[in-house]
Amino acid sequence: MSNKIGVHALVWVGGWSEAESEKAIAATAACGYDLIEVLLLDPQSVDPVATARQLESHGISATTSLGLGVDTDISSNDPDTVARGEALLNDALSVARDMGASYLGGVLFSAVHKYSAAATLAGRRNSVEVLARLAERAKASGITLGLEAINRYESNLINTGAQAVDFINETGSDNIKVHLDTYHMNIEEEDPATTIRECGDLLGYFHVGESHRGYLGTGTIDFKTIFRSLIDIGYTGPITFESFSSAVVDSKLSTALGVWRNLWSDSEDLATQAKSFLDSELYAASQPE
Repeated sequence: MSNKIGVHALVWVGGWSEAESEKAIAATAACGYDLIEVLLLDPQSVDPVATARQLESHGISATTSLGLGVDTDISSNDPDTVARGEALLNDALSVARDMGASYLGGVLFSAVHKYSAAATLAGRRNSVEVLARLAERAKASGITLGLEAINRYESNLINTGAQAVDFINETGSDNIKVHLDTYHMNIEEEDPATTIRECGDLLGYFHVGESHRGYLGTGTIDFKTIFRSLIDIGYTGPITFESFSSAVVDSKLSTALGVWRNLWSDSEDLATQAKSFLDSELYAASQPE
């Protein structure tokens, strides 16, 4: 497989100051990854020019992602909240462009939040309209957007690959793709392999995380079947490892992600093991049975 293999920046650092970005980018390159996924929760705190320079120096590329908050939820019925969310997404898009990234994904469609009710039709329409406008601006910069299907405890809008496909079709945009994540698929999908095949050409980004978000291969996810499904559809996009620990992630984000127990504390050991696991499993999946 020729996919670029990546690692999420939160494996290395909790923020993105110039010192933190240098540390994370250097460590990512040293472990043999092709790219790093940079989190843009606060785009204005990121220096994209410095990041671009560091990426070039270490010979790797970057993707970008974020998750909206309650006060920036574009699926809200409140116009002011929607406007704040659209402004944040546009800021993130500018930063992604200026650091040389060609992908902005994640939970761009709603807040990462435990909702107390189902999404409203008006809220869904707000989200669709904002993302259609964002996609038009992204296309002008050569950037693809990705909508990450996440579990029911973190969004009430897109929990499955099929829902992501339906939502994308509603936008009418041709540069919005499905972003799947094995951790969330393990919770929400009846059959992850079937989901991958049904997403087909609309699949644009793939997160690899264990069922407990710890070391790969120590949980319950059937990676062999999942990777074979990616091969079957001819998927050529990034495959990025994601895992969180409060040893790295700040307390506010740890709480939002539900990191109540740490499954690792050594970033280098975790990232090295993940790269070795992915290389081995992807190679095995590509061989004839």
